[in-house]
Amino acid sequence: MSETPTEPTDVPEPAADPAAEPSYDPAAPAPLGIERTPTGNAEVDAQLERLGDVDHLAADGHAEVYEDVHQGLRNALTALDAHPTSPSPYDNRS
Repeated sequence: MSETPTEPTDVPEPAADPAAEPSYDPAAPAPLGIERTPTGNAEVDAQLERLGDVDHLAADGHAEVYEDVHQGLRNALTALDAHPTSPSPYDNRS
């Protein structure tokens, strides 16, 4: 009896288990990876760090964070323009 070599058959490979593969959802929230440089002003830096919150939100949640940060930055700028609380020479009227 002579044996002849068997040729490989075209058997499809089993489908990969979808649970085992990491799924990529292009519409899922993803960090932008933008580095924030500290300004030296604690209030402004806190607002800029808050921008990182949008990295984990869907796009429809971004507006609320952006509006909150915008208001915080406006408040910080307004505080810079405020006059010191020292008494004015004109407040001493008799």
